[in-house]
Amino acid sequence: MKKLFYFFLLLLSLSSPAQTTGIFSKNPIINLENFDKQRVYFGYFLGFNTYDFKIDYLNTPNKDIEVTSTTGFNVGVVADLRLQEYINLRFEPGLYYAQRNLTYSGFTRQIDANREIRSTFIDFPLLLKFSSKRVGNVRPYLVGGVSATLNLASNSKSVDDNYQQKFRLKPWTQNYEIGFGVDLYLEYFKFSPSIRGVFGLNDELIRDNNPDSPWTSNIAAMKSRGVFVNFTFH
Repeated sequence: MKKLFYFFLLLLSLSSPAQTTGIFSKNPIINLENFDKQRVYFGYFLGFNTYDFKIDYLNTPNKDIEVTSTTGFNVGVVADLRLQEYINLRFEPGLYYAQRNLTYSGFTRQIDANREIRSTFIDFPLLLKFSSKRVGNVRPYLVGGVSATLNLASNSKSVDDNYQQKFRLKPWTQNYEIGFGVDLYLEYFKFSPSIRGVFGLNDELIRDNNPDSPWTSNIAAMKSRGVFVNFTFH
């Protein structure tokens, strides 16, 4: 995260060779003045994510399942369609690597209490981008929409379950996404850092074969939630 932050500062410094030309200066030279007048344009993004689960229970447990998140990596492409001056339609398919660790109470063996859930997601979001008026070389925006996500590591076809240390999830999920960002118009390209939340709409859990399983029997719904920080280049 620190390296990405320093990279961001480096890009800003490269765009500001003199005080009068930097994007945050009082009277900046306007970069890419007609960029947003394009009907369609493309780009790509790099970034990182953190995922966890929202878990609903059938009965109040003595102790909730503990979910620990780790930081994952994102990469993808962007297709942007200009609908009008302040509204754009965006399609941002991306590949997301993530890991979540579950810790159950009531087990004496660590192999039974802990579950590492490593996921490789392909996310297909369709988003509306609502931009403010451009001020110099800066233009904040809000973004929101819906997405479908394919989990390539869901274990959905496995006949084994938690009794064989195999945690299973459904391969497809539907989500809504909402976030904000800022377009920075540099000399040769547009750079757009953004942060976005993703919230699963459907239950992803595949229950164990035993209906009384201590791992899945008390779970009414398990839904993914995540935060994306992306750095987009157009």
